[in-house]
Amino acid sequence: MTIEVRVPTLGESVTEATVATWFKQPGDAVAADEMLCELETDKVTVEVPAPAAGVLAEHVAAEGETVGVDALLATLTEDGAAAAPAAKSEAPAKSDDAPASSGGAGESVKVMVPALGESVSEATVSTWFKKVGDTVAADEMLCELETDKVSVEVPAPAAGVLSEIIAGDGETVAAGAQLAVISAGEGAAASAPAAAPAAAASSAGAKNAPSAEKMMAEKGISASDVQGTGKDGRIMKEDVQKAASAPAKSAAPAPAPAPRAPVAASDADREERVKMTRLRATIARRLKDAQNTAAILTTYNEVDMTAVMEIRNQYKGEFEKKHGTRLGFMSFFVKACVHALKEIPEVNAEIDGNEIVYKNYYHVGVAAGTPQGLVVPVVRDCDQMSFSQIEAKISELGKRARDGKLSMAEMQGGTFTISNGGVYGSLMSSPILNPPQSGILGMHKIQDRPMVIDGEIKIRPMMYLALSYDHRIVDGKGAVTFLVRVKEALEDPRRLLMDL
Repeated sequence: MTIEVRVPTLGESVTEATVATWFKQPGDAVAADEMLCELETDKVTVEVPAPAAGVLAEHVAAEGETVGVDALLATLTEDGAAAAPAAKSEAPAKSDDAPASSGGAGESVKVMVPALGESVSEATVSTWFKKVGDTVAADEMLCELETDKVSVEVPAPAAGVLSEIIAGDGETVAAGAQLAVISAGEGAAASAPAAAPAAAASSAGAKNAPSAEKMMAEKGISASDVQGTGKDGRIMKEDVQKAASAPAKSAAPAPAPAPRAPVAASDADREERVKMTRLRATIARRLKDAQNTAAILTTYNEVDMTAVMEIRNQYKGEFEKKHGTRLGFMSFFVKACVHALKEIPEVNAEIDGNEIVYKNYYHVGVAAGTPQGLVVPVVRDCDQMSFSQIEAKISELGKRARDGKLSMAEMQGGTFTISNGGVYGSLMSSPILNPPQSGILGMHKIQDRPMVIDGEIKIRPMMYLALSYDHRIVDGKGAVTFLVRVKEALEDPRRLLMDL
């Protein structure tokens, strides 16, 4: 019986992914739920398990290929017949024109742009990892393409010598266009040693993440100098970032150069121009679209954090001992926002065509910084959660975000967002909406300031709050009232218990 392995759901707004690594090869026996391959989207990595036990019969989508949701990735043979894949793998060896066995000049093999996805018709050549004259092994990465959503690596279709590059760095190419030419056969035997150091994890049978390979090539870092933390020692992008930021190894001091007269350099000589990637260009366009589509307005207030800080200092030890998680500020802000959203429901709504959709549930996105950038995991049904449950969930999502383990589902469906620029020292900012949401709260740095309290000047820990909102849905009165309710709940947390 043949069993199909298909691309799982990737999230509401994600329609395609790139096959990063196959952990199993045709002919391998696999157990149910054993990981077969890994897919990469522009935000997360998704592992694909075997739907049943059997033998992997065929790879339908190779490493580096872009696949859509529910696309066929591979097939399994449930009856355990491994003979068919074995026979298939031997077929190339019997072919008279097999590139690997040819000792002559060999044939020319075209390197083509792979399928980019149903809605993607073109890509930009981002980086060539090989140059003309280099020997390449079959399936060795030649170059990387960038689309609006993902990066696609192009492997060599055969072993040989890269004889011509048709589309250079920065050129835009259509799906199915020719990228390069490989002279298959000649030099193929020599290409195997060249490909050997591609990954420190290769001895364990694990291939590095494509994003890691790209970064190592860009930064001139050898895989032997990187400690892989992925599955089976696989090198991930964050491993390369860590290696790049490590102090350089000490070397014998070079002799001091002879003194030279200083040469004046123009401003242009000291500038560096780097073409914007398609991904960065898309992010820029979408942020601008949010500003152009929504009528974004920001209102400000400030909150005295004395009461929250006193409660936190008094109970944090007991809280952590009982619940196994630290008591932070974010649970207070989430609770205060839910309290205010119930009174001002338009801040928890969105526009859909000519209709306003009011959300009678409270899924709060909490922005988190990671080595890959800012992500916004969502804490669902916050109104039904206790302080300890909120803190535990935020801690769990934050760790998964830093480890690059968030799923797309965990970053979808938010109805309101909280962004804490205060952790980076921001004193004041105007956050941009996260469409289609109509509101986002910006938290900022807590700073001691002199305040007039009951006619006396006292030093209080103050924080500026900023609410950016879509003025098409939320009027000024609603926005100001929302922020005042958040302020009141934080300055007197007992109001949350009394639902006041």
